[in-house]
Amino acid sequence: MATNIANTIKQNMSELSLHPHGDGRFEVYVDDDRIYSKLETGEFPDDATIVAKIKKRV
Repeated sequence: MATNIANTIKQNMSELSLHPHGDGRFEVYVDDDRIYSKLETGEFPDDATIVAKIKKRV
């Protein structure tokens, strides 16, 4: 997923990092604002969903 995100929006992004957690969380932040939470939705997102949400922010 990180590679797809980086390749899709690399011109607008200065940094991308993933921080795994063992408790089932999958959260995506842009500038310290959470734009996706698996704990809230109950679903793991596909790449296109995350890319679309990031593009709305950058």
